[in-house]
Amino acid sequence: MTDPKQQLTTAEIDDSGLGDWRLVCNRLKARFRTGDFATGLALVDRIGAAAEAADHHPDVTLTYPEVIVALSSHDVRGITSRDIELARKISEFAAEMGVSADVAGLTQLELGLDTARGDQLAGFYAALLGGEVKDGEPVDASGQVPTVWWQETDREHDEFALPAAGHEQRWHFDVWVPADDAERRVQAVLEAGGTLVSDAAAPAYWVVADADGNRSCICTPAGR
Repeated sequence: MTDPKQQLTTAEIDDSGLGDWRLVCNRLKARFRTGDFATGLALVDRIGAAAEAADHHPDVTLTYPEVIVALSSHDVRGITSRDIELARKISEFAAEMGVSADVAGLTQLELGLDTARGDQLAGFYAALLGGEVKDGEPVDASGQVPTVWWQETDREHDEFALPAAGHEQRWHFDVWVPADDAERRVQAVLEAGGTLVSDAAAPAYWVVADADGNRSCICTPAGR
């Protein structure tokens, strides 16, 4: 049995055989297509009971057609065997209820701000977004808004500087997706009128731009 306090590697997570789940931005995520609110609520009830029994609690979002579950071990800032075990249980509950999992489109959004003054700005953005400063970054424990992080860059070689547009980009989206869904997401962006700025860091991330030149990253846990 793996030490429940030991953070697992990406390879170990991939080898765990969790077909319903994907690693997205350091969390295991799954989407269960329940089709109606009552079925979703019944699934959440079973997840809650299992979480209490294991003393290990996921983040759960219940909407009319689906339930989205995210698992991580906050004490080690990663995935442990506790997450794997609870993920398996949740998948078993869904299967018993005839609920299918859908990994397509699993996403986690982070906002990156290009600044060398993150320590001075953290309090402002924590207040603006209704969160608190933790480890130098504004964090919303309720999960209502994306994580904000600071990026210090070399302006001369910055992938987010936009000299052709006559301005510099300070904010950008980091859109985290499962490693096996990244190329499909990049292709969807290109087909929707976007351009590929750089794939030099792929599969860790691709830099893409909209028609106005604003750049974002499509990120995965691979290659890091």
